[in-house]
Amino acid sequence: MTPKSATSTAKAKKASSKAKTKKAPSKSSSKLQDPAKLLFGDMEGELRTTRRALERVPNGKDDWRPHPKSKSLDELATHIAQLPGLGIRIVTQDLFEGGSAPPQPKPADNAARLKIFDDVAGEFQRLVNELTWDQAMGTWTLMFQGKPAIQAPRAEILRTVMFNHLAHHRAQLGVYLRLLNISVPGTYGPSADEGPPPR
Repeated sequence: MTPKSATSTAKAKKASSKAKTKKAPSKSSSKLQDPAKLLFGDMEGELRTTRRALERVPNGKDDWRPHPKSKSLDELATHIAQLPGLGIRIVTQDLFEGGSAPPQPKPADNAARLKIFDDVAGEFQRLVNELTWDQAMGTWTLMFQGKPAIQAPRAEILRTVMFNHLAHHRAQLGVYLRLLNISVPGTYGPSADEGPPPR
């Protein structure tokens, strides 16, 4: 073999090695390809924290409200318990007509309310974990009176309309619990009553 042909062979082997390296994705890049882990890595913690807050809702105080313009305790807590159901609609539908959802039954007590939450939260979590990038970046539309009211990528809608919405109402519930002299659980850190949530 001449020096020239030996050099050509070495270059060919090097190029082949580089090509193989590019084709084999690393474990870290595989994780980045999962939208549930990359975009909603906080999902499990948010749902756990929400359940802890709902567990504190007392029976027999359904009609209590801190102000005449505020929702009753039952209305607020039940809305929170049902919110993952909205998340399910966001994941499984491309378009939703506002006001078209049937009225939800009033839970008999807080145990029934927690059952509602556990059912819809479990299904929502399963669906998000199966989400593909095509689904995550696909357009989702909220219609109101026949016209688009909100139109954005599904992942953005899940973050704002589901997760941010859930945290907003959960914070409201914390104020209700405080005014009722009920221990408020920690959320992202300790509360005045308890330490940070378990991890």
